[in-house]
Amino acid sequence: MSERPLLAITMGDAAGIGAEVTAKALQDEWVYEKTRPFVVGSAAAMNAALELIGASGTARVAHSVENVAGEHGNIDVLDLENLDYGAIEYGKLSEAAGKASVEWILRAGELASGGAIQAIATAPINKEACSLAGYTDIGHMEIFQSQTGAKEVATMLTANTLRVVHLTTHRSLRIACDYVTKDNVLAKLRLTDECFKRWGFPTPRIGVAALNPHSSDGGLLGDEEALQITPAVEAARAEGIDATGPVPADSVFPQAIDGNYDAVLAMYHDQGHIPIKVHDFAKSISVNLGLPFIRTSVDHGTAFDIAGKGIADAESMLESIRVAVSLASDSKLP
Repeated sequence: MSERPLLAITMGDAAGIGAEVTAKALQDEWVYEKTRPFVVGSAAAMNAALELIGASGTARVAHSVENVAGEHGNIDVLDLENLDYGAIEYGKLSEAAGKASVEWILRAGELASGGAIQAIATAPINKEACSLAGYTDIGHMEIFQSQTGAKEVATMLTANTLRVVHLTTHRSLRIACDYVTKDNVLAKLRLTDECFKRWGFPTPRIGVAALNPHSSDGGLLGDEEALQITPAVEAARAEGIDATGPVPADSVFPQAIDGNYDAVLAMYHDQGHIPIKVHDFAKSISVNLGLPFIRTSVDHGTAFDIAGKGIADAESMLESIRVAVSLASDSKLP
């Protein structure tokens, strides 16, 4: 793509650090060399964030995507005028902030689905605030899936070359175990293989994590490996997918870091999140598989405890922008 792709950055919860990390990331001139970014959020919140970090630019209201200038120095904001920012307090749970954050997500999804923009990067929302506002979808991916009707989706976390696709994310551990079925594992292996091939991996190597300790020790510690995961891996291999496993979780991630796999399929949220964040918390980001558009995200929360203090680290936001631009420009996963 010769022209700089349009990138929407949803601002996240206005009571958290979303506006701050976005403002910090958009101080980097590289961003504007590679993309035309704009924020879907509150211009007042972005101006407050710029003041908080001591930046000289201002938030410029863009009334439509066509008005996005994409010039370094000022931040274009598509302001839906759906939030009284003066009523928001840093670090305080707010139904109004939760409602606005979801409306910004939905607007970005509309733009991406209609082809008006090439990618979305998202700042963190507060799930409790969204619930207070009446929304039942518990995360960005779930909101976008409901909006688009996408059938098979997955969250992938990346930190450098460690890439972890999750069988489930926002499920309790007890319920997540029930999702470890042959059909579910096979569907995620197919999705991972398909996406990685599109992103420049001719034959993606996928390590599959076991659910139980020691990969169940021959059935002494559970039967999901024998009854569900192994049959899924065998079926995937019969389809030409280079899947290996189940591999004990305490082994599969070091093996991936050593370069044995291009991706790991984790069975549940913390099994995949912990190794990513231990490996490189600052640069860890999220990439969605299966949505009809590119969506990346920071891999941290709203950080209410440090909101408004100007000390939030923007490296994850900058990395999410970098990956979104790479996928939008040449369909390559860095």
